Amino acid sequence: MADPSSYRPKPGEIPDSPGVYRFRDEHRRVIYVGKAKSLRQRLANYFQDLAGLHPRTRSMVTTAASVEWTVVSTEVEALQLEYSWIKEYDPRFNVKYRDDKSYPYLAVTMNEEYPRVQVMRGHKKKGVRYFGPYAHAWAIRDTVDLLLRVFPVRTCSAGVFKNAARTGRPCLLGYIGKCSAPCVDRVSAEEHRELADEFCDFMTGRTATYIRRLEKQMGEAAEEMEYERAARLRDDIEALKKAMEKNAVVLADATDADLIAVAEDELEAAVQIFHVRGGRVRGQRGWVTDKVEEITTGALVEHALQQLYGEETGDAVPKEVLVPALPDPVEPVQEWLAGRRGSGVSLRVPQRGDKKALMETVQRNAQQALVLHKTKRASDLTTRSRALEEISDALELDSAPLRIECYDISHLQGDDVVASMVVFEDGLARKSEYRRFQIKGFAGQDDVRSMHEVITRRFRRYLAEKEKTGEWTDGENAETDDTALTSTNTLTEDDGRPKKFAYPPQLVVVDGGAPQVAAAQRALDDLGIDDIAVCGLAKRLEEVWLPGDDDPVVLPRTSEGLYLLQRVRDEAHRFAISYQRTKRSKRFRSSPLDDVPGLGDTRKQALLKHFGSLKKLRSATIDQICEVPGIGRKTAETIAVALAQAAPAAPAVNTATGEIMEEEPGTMGSGGEPVRTGAPDERRGQET
Repeated sequence: MADPSSYRPKPGEIPDSPGVYRFRDEHRRVIYVGKAKSLRQRLANYFQDLAGLHPRTRSMVTTAASVEWTVVSTEVEALQLEYSWIKEYDPRFNVKYRDDKSYPYLAVTMNEEYPRVQVMRGHKKKGVRYFGPYAHAWAIRDTVDLLLRVFPVRTCSAGVFKNAARTGRPCLLGYIGKCSAPCVDRVSAEEHRELADEFCDFMTGRTATYIRRLEKQMGEAAEEMEYERAARLRDDIEALKKAMEKNAVVLADATDADLIAVAEDELEAAVQIFHVRGGRVRGQRGWVTDKVEEITTGALVEHALQQLYGEETGDAVPKEVLVPALPDPVEPVQEWLAGRRGSGVSLRVPQRGDKKALMETVQRNAQQALVLHKTKRASDLTTRSRALEEISDALELDSAPLRIECYDISHLQGDDVVASMVVFEDGLARKSEYRRFQIKGFAGQDDVRSMHEVITRRFRRYLAEKEKTGEWTDGENAETDDTALTSTNTLTEDDGRPKKFAYPPQLVVVDGGAPQVAAAQRALDDLGIDDIAVCGLAKRLEEVWLPGDDDPVVLPRTSEGLYLLQRVRDEAHRFAISYQRTKRSKRFRSSPLDDVPGLGDTRKQALLKHFGSLKKLRSATIDQICEVPGIGRKTAETIAVALAQAAPAAPAVNTATGEIMEEEPGTMGSGGEPVRTGAPDERRGQET
């Protein structure tokens, strides 16, 4: 544990200006990224008495070994740089972005009978109005919360909407006036759609009309001495103005335009886009691309326009598009844009004034994005290459293990025994190659036998694939095993892609010590495979075990190779645990009624609703079962036989008091068994 005072910057070193800072650990890995309006004031908070820090902050500063910062000109730039660095470094002490593959949009589902306002990511859908993109989803929610006072459009999901319509009671937003509650017919579908249209008009920049209309209504209400309504209108006006203030005016003439800037070098190019609506920046996006051919800036702009507007129509294509260079020729591109919009589009290079100044800002963002991308790529390539070289040297391999496969066994006290196989290529996870296995060769808990079975099945499939291509002719080893479950679709032989187990690894890693390593090596020897290395990584001391060695290989704690092996092992463990939990939950939801032929979910629910519990259904006579609608005598006899043959479930136990709980009506699982108190781990043991 490091002492924060050992790396605290000297007084006066930290600037009193906006910026972004990074904490690194002793291995130079970035563990935290943050931004500040004043770097001096913010960083001073981390170097106070440890007892006064939040436990998570205390853990971060004692793990860190150094701090560094980058000064920017504005807080907006700091926010963008922080977002970029979190994506780049994936710091362990930062909140993780679950989905950073696309920017969030504010979407209005105009294709529904009752349009809904929500946050959306990914591919755009037909009939949905999109606004943005935004850097963070919370920025969208803040804006929507302000606008719902004036435009109370539905924001609830389909399930909540249907439930409110069924019960005749709106949700909380309907009670506090932030939803017009079309679910309970407070407004008609036509009136609600008009609200959605007005919401969209405001978001496209037509703000002055609504402000003037509300001010006029407020004056009329005051003249008629309806002071409460006038006060509500006043608050609505303030909410609209506050929402408008979230985006500073960058173009005084209320222009609708997109500004595209390109930063490039010989190999790569970064594109940045600012979406300006009503003179305000409403969204920003960007990407980096490889220059796989000799291409001009104008051609890069043309490709960017295609990607931006290829699926857009109407107002999504602005009247004006400002670019750093024009495509050659420019006329076809202008005509294509006009066709997408339905009216003329001006495509030009700004020469002077506010638009040129704003274009320079976009250009700086593009240049920064390219620099950050190159830093990330160089760092990642260097680190991964060093890690693979260290593994190759430590295990005395002939070459660097470009493909590594790791296996782990998971079970719950011997039940639901499963295995996972994860794949890393060039030091990066290849999730499309992950595989899952059910252990079916024996019953009970035996990790060594399980590992032998999984390795045998995986590489038996590999040999079968080699035989199909003529690379292997030993018919004895051609037996295939179709019991492996895959996380991807089955690959056909005619689609040009490799079969499931076609690629061999250079290194097999098993989660465990000498016994598991010996089992894996024995499985490969039995199959006659002698060109694949095997090692194991034991959790207790992070030791690397090799087949036949009495002592483990100990890699330094600072080794990038050890860090990569740990990542591979932990990913295999995560993947195995998730599969084991899925199988366990399915088993817990099973019921004796599942084995009755021809008894579907509808009639199961009817039986449970009629009798109240599975216990009462067991004690019912055949005539009583026949009283349930849809249950004939033959089916009733089959049900009675199935329940008689099935052993009754163990009683529920309160794990805190030891008290045996009685079944209660309504406490049924989806398969008909009573729900028991206590988590499964408390009742059955711990997962491995």
